Amino acid sequence: MFTLLKNAFQVKDIRNRIFFTLAMLIVFRIGAHITVPGVNAGAIQTLASTGLFSLLNTFGGGALSQYSIFAMGVSPYITASIVVQLLQMDIIPKFTEWSKQGEVGRRKLNQSTKYLAVVLAFVQSIGISIGFNQLSDLGLINNPGIRTYLIIALIMTAGSMFVIFIGDSITMHGVGNGTSLIIFSGIVARVPVDVVSFYQDRFVNAGDDLTKNIIFTIALLVAMVLVVIFVVFIQQAERRIPVQYSKRATGSNQAAHLPLKINSAGVIPVIFASSFMMTPQTILGFFAANHGEATWYQVMNTIFNFREPIGAAIYTILIIVFTYFYALIQINPEKMAENLQKSGAYIPSVRPGRGTEEYITALLMRLSTVGALFLGLIALLPIVASALWNLPDSLALGGTSLLIIVGTALDTAKQIEGRMVKRNYQGFIQK
Repeated sequence: MFTLLKNAFQVKDIRNRIFFTLAMLIVFRIGAHITVPGVNAGAIQTLASTGLFSLLNTFGGGALSQYSIFAMGVSPYITASIVVQLLQMDIIPKFTEWSKQGEVGRRKLNQSTKYLAVVLAFVQSIGISIGFNQLSDLGLINNPGIRTYLIIALIMTAGSMFVIFIGDSITMHGVGNGTSLIIFSGIVARVPVDVVSFYQDRFVNAGDDLTKNIIFTIALLVAMVLVVIFVVFIQQAERRIPVQYSKRATGSNQAAHLPLKINSAGVIPVIFASSFMMTPQTILGFFAANHGEATWYQVMNTIFNFREPIGAAIYTILIIVFTYFYALIQINPEKMAENLQKSGAYIPSVRPGRGTEEYITALLMRLSTVGALFLGLIALLPIVASALWNLPDSLALGGTSLLIIVGTALDTAKQIEGRMVKRNYQGFIQK
């Protein structure tokens, strides 16, 4: 890793991209500490244990803990992306048509996603402001009223759009995926606070259990290291399908391979599932004031709270479903089979065209089964551990955070390596 960074900083273009990325992340972190006018930021700390707060704070890059202008983060954009991708599946013919138009269609879909993200950001801003104001003991909103809620929603919506702009700028002019890096930066920024909180709970206030807490802390650190190694191993694991090119296409009978990752969907299913759990809780926020004690409200709040057993089960199932869904979108066996046939390539013992498509689809489903179980296990383990051993509330999202950190780090490193390889090829051609 250090060798990669050292070599990357020796290349001017990559060095400038890294500095640009860091500059954009600094802008985001500064904005994450600017509190929305008319809000009592101290009251938000009383909500730290709620499931919705933890989810929004994670995907807001930690900005919700200050109820800042960037509090919504990229969560509306993520939710909008889910909706637009679902609508492409022959639900809205126009979206389906755009999905087949290459780069031009992708731009139109991206524009539609951003328009929908504006609407969702506005609705979510009002929802969490009303809901959190009812839940907080100290009063989150200083002068609650329609005018106040609208002003706060407009400010937070504008902030969310600016965060999306930062993410797009990083993707185009920096290194890595901008949206993932924004979430990554927020998670990393909270690590020192979580470490201090854990130290206070386990050692400063330990009493006679100091030795027991030391042993427990060492065991926890070892477990975390093992989980990180396991996550990296699965994220990097791939199945290599042998591919041969006909003599007519290459002049010789060449053999190659087609790599398919075990977890080809990456960390996206976890983000999708978290956003899906977040939306109903936002809607419930509108009813917290008048129906907070109602039975139906308590039932719905329990169902969509991932800290409750039923909520955790739904959360895990959503991760598994989205893993299959996104893997098929990411790989697209039909296009892959078509591209192989056009390039004069074939998989041994498999018929070109339809046969290749069915073979890749079946193999992708088997690999995605392992990937889905892996993502579900990593996301569920910290929730179960937090409930069993009374660990800090922030650990309940530790699996999601870990997957995002590892996935983003690996993806960014691969992009840097790819740019360095591309530069070497260009230099060879010029010579």
